[in-house]
Amino acid sequence: MTVSGGTSSRVAFVPGVRLPGWVERFTASHGEASQEELDDGLQLRAADGSLALLQAPWPADGRPGRGGDAVSRLAALASQPRRIGAVLVRRGGYSVAVVSAGAVLASKTGTRHVQSRTAAGGWSQQRFARRRDNQADALVEAVAEHAGRIFADHRIEYLAPGGDRTLAELVLAEPVLKQYAGMARLTFLDVPDPRAAVLKKAAAQMCAVRIRVSDPPL
Repeated sequence: MTVSGGTSSRVAFVPGVRLPGWVERFTASHGEASQEELDDGLQLRAADGSLALLQAPWPADGRPGRGGDAVSRLAALASQPRRIGAVLVRRGGYSVAVVSAGAVLASKTGTRHVQSRTAAGGWSQQRFARRRDNQADALVEAVAEHAGRIFADHRIEYLAPGGDRTLAELVLAEPVLKQYAGMARLTFLDVPDPRAAVLKKAAAQMCAVRIRVSDPPL
């Protein structure tokens, strides 16, 4: 389980198989919790006022999870093997991959530097801006080519962009990926410069239940 955030609100990513245990620990710490199925997820409201919003990693799409209660159904849904095309890109590097059941099935990770902005002015700044734009264009084209090649061998069901939102959108808009243009996208992942370890962690998060826990007001 990965946790991030401040003291009043934090986010955890929990695999479906571990979700019932997580809920048990939540109620043991905060008291019995009521459940309410909302449009954006399953909300637990504990006796001490703590809230937990549990969100499935993907929509049911006609394949809902089975179980006797909402937590069990959510856990079952998150445990289904879905094929995800991941595009993680930042100015310092990229990872494209096919992910299923929290594991990377095929991937390409690399580095391709795009210079940062400069405070210099005049012609120097203009030349620098053109160079930076050219580097960004080359990065976008290269990542899209790698993604198209890797995705082609798999039946992709969803896209999972991450890293730099603008660069990721540009990659997905490249003509080589036009067959995936209408595909549903999962929640955008805020990741650092993609490396093998970053991709491995992101793959687990893409296939896990996203939980936002809010502490009771003081």
